[in-house]
Amino acid sequence: MFGKFYNKILQYPFYILLIFSTLFIFSIYQSKNFELDASADTLLIDNDPDLIYLRELNKRYKSEEFFIITYTPNAPNKKETIKELEKLVTEINNFKWISKTVSIINAPLLQSTNEPLMDRIKNLKYISNENIDTDKAIKELTASPVYKNLIISEDSKTFGIVAFLKDNKPYLEAVDTKSKLLLSKKINKQDLKLINQKLKKLQKQHSNNMSEYNASIKKLISNYKSKAEIRLSGIPMIADDMISFIKNDIIIFGFGVFLFIIFTLWYVFKNINWVIFPLLNCLLAITLMVGFLSTVGWKVTVISSNFIALMLILTMSMNIHYLVRYMQVDISNFNFEELIDRTNFRIKQTSSSIFFPILYAVLTTICAFLSLIFSEIKPVIDFGWMMTIGLLISFITTFLFLPVLIKVFNPPISENLKSSDSKIAKIFLSFSNKNKFIYLTSISLIIISFIGISKLKVENSFINYFDKNTEIYKGMKNIDEKLGGTTPLEIILKFKTKKINNDDDGFLGSNTNKEDDFLGSGVSQNDNSKYWFTRDKIDRIVNIHNYLDSQPEVGKVLSFSSILSIAESLNNNKKLGSLEMGVLYEKLPENIKEQIIKPYISIKDNEARITMRIKDSQKDLRRKELINRIENDLKKKFKINSDEFKLAGVLIIFNNLLQSLFDSQIKTLGIVMAGIFVMFLVLFRSIKLSIIGIVPNFIAATFVLGFIGILNIPLDMMTITIAAITIGIAVDNSIHYIYRFKFEKENNNIEDKQITSNCHQSVGKAIISTSFTIIFGFSILVLSNFIPTIYFGLFTGLAMLTALFLVLTLLPNLLNKFYTN
Repeated sequence: MFGKFYNKILQYPFYILLIFSTLFIFSIYQSKNFELDASADTLLIDNDPDLIYLRELNKRYKSEEFFIITYTPNAPNKKETIKELEKLVTEINNFKWISKTVSIINAPLLQSTNEPLMDRIKNLKYISNENIDTDKAIKELTASPVYKNLIISEDSKTFGIVAFLKDNKPYLEAVDTKSKLLLSKKINKQDLKLINQKLKKLQKQHSNNMSEYNASIKKLISNYKSKAEIRLSGIPMIADDMISFIKNDIIIFGFGVFLFIIFTLWYVFKNINWVIFPLLNCLLAITLMVGFLSTVGWKVTVISSNFIALMLILTMSMNIHYLVRYMQVDISNFNFEELIDRTNFRIKQTSSSIFFPILYAVLTTICAFLSLIFSEIKPVIDFGWMMTIGLLISFITTFLFLPVLIKVFNPPISENLKSSDSKIAKIFLSFSNKNKFIYLTSISLIIISFIGISKLKVENSFINYFDKNTEIYKGMKNIDEKLGGTTPLEIILKFKTKKINNDDDGFLGSNTNKEDDFLGSGVSQNDNSKYWFTRDKIDRIVNIHNYLDSQPEVGKVLSFSSILSIAESLNNNKKLGSLEMGVLYEKLPENIKEQIIKPYISIKDNEARITMRIKDSQKDLRRKELINRIENDLKKKFKINSDEFKLAGVLIIFNNLLQSLFDSQIKTLGIVMAGIFVMFLVLFRSIKLSIIGIVPNFIAATFVLGFIGILNIPLDMMTITIAAITIGIAVDNSIHYIYRFKFEKENNNIEDKQITSNCHQSVGKAIISTSFTIIFGFSILVLSNFIPTIYFGLFTGLAMLTALFLVLTLLPNLLNKFYTN
């Protein structure tokens, strides 16, 4: 029934060409809306409670996005350096989208006079003021618990400028609204749809703004590169630069794979017609997919940036199988006067014999990509759906557009293409006859797999995601080594509410006269907010701050302890009493509170915040182990209950992301295998054949994971998907080989060895051609600047090579040994 309907459609080739031409033109037009997105939001789990909590903290403590500029002057003249820095800071502050900057230019000097502390605060001095000893000022800032490794390196040779961006309030409000909707017990789908639509527009605007800010600040700092080594970093810069990486990768991968496909097609067919037709089919499939993505508004992210290369590879695989089968159709027993009749006959025979193998190959690959939808990470889910739709488009064009091209243009088939034997296929055939060697090799691969898989780990080392020659890497490395680390992590300490007793001498601290001498006179003690500063709270903050500072993986630590250290150094290194701290807090000007106090304590919420940055480039850093160690030490060493503290920050969010992805992929690997097994059962109607077909691909997928584990390479957001994707792609070879083997066994009365030889020289040729196209196609990903993409290409290529070897050696062995009609 379906065959008759399909053959009837093919009787109208020019209508089919017209339909595809119309869709092609429409897709070209729609491609103007094709979007790329590399923002941090694309790598977040929407309903992650840690993400929602972090957003609440950012609101509470008024955290803003920021750029970090590192400035290492070429000349040793410090006064000249200060002038240049002041000029640069002024120009940065002139940008309307900058809310404030923190640098040595506006860092207050508190040791410049012997006045009481409050007088010093009222008459703050800065390094750029006249009559300030520059060397002394730099020495003070270098020793400052607040500013050391924040805006000045320990060797005082590198200066940092932290440029904070004004909040995009409409965007943040939309994000907050969505978070509240997701947290609500009963989610209103209509409200969620509306906020998603609004958020989509705001995200686009936000992304455009960040791109503009990034370009502006890069242009500005380029004017200072003759006088200093100057580097830019920060999440906005990284996200925007990642978009250029994606664009570059799409062009390089697409063009590289395209060239290699031309080479492969020429090697296989040695005829320009048989090269052009599949290329046109690939171009059509890719264009239709880009048009579809542009129409529905799906953005391409870091994770899905290689979808064009993948689609080219998989479309070409279908085309080669189709064309090889087309050329092998035997018409010697038929007498047709018209060449077009022979062409029609070939197309009918090819489509009927290859339709179901390719269909089930596509479905198994789709099954693998659909495993990504269990990850809870939207870009990963989108990637799964993208490849699913892309494969369906490729399947349709392979069985409609490609046959129509053959029918309309009717290119001749060279005789040597029909009967020539493949030398590579003969080599694999000779290996397949060495039973002991093949079984021993397979067992060895299985052992290596289990050993390596036991060593697998996931990591989120941002700095190691980038090539060492990129500006992103250099900027992050500079900050990591000289300005206190890269990845933010914070601890929120929650204190239990206690009743205030103003008569408690221990609570109030010592005599008030001492406070007057230290703080200056005229102190009002009417506001009870100063009574928040109890000794037990402060001691807890200080002790945990010092503990974190002692951890080798931790760089810059900031908390109320940092500010307290400065105050106590000005108090002849004597500890401040509770009331002294409270009064000091009351007397501080509001702008100083906003800068150095309120980011670290919230009196209203009765909690304190300790922020730190992790040295991301440190060798053998294990982020998950560090998180677990800190949590355990807070409970055991500091005797803090689990409800009295919480870890937050980017490190936690991305650790959650990877753990979620790892769990979902490992769990769904079984689902993928089960799904493929069911498809094998439907296709071959044999449990024995279904098990035999899965074995080579399962070994290949587990081997590559084991190999990654043995090399001690951490799994990341891309390599973690290799196993499922490899099984889905590599299993195509098993389907084609078993289908041909079954046909030969059932229709030809010949020996098993001859069946294997026939399979190797027919479908085996197509398997070799498509596999090498896939292997070298993935290998082109090594040209990326994004390390996970490089690993993804290399290890997927390795898995495909392993699968090719096993399908053409182990699979024939298993079929000959266990399969009978």
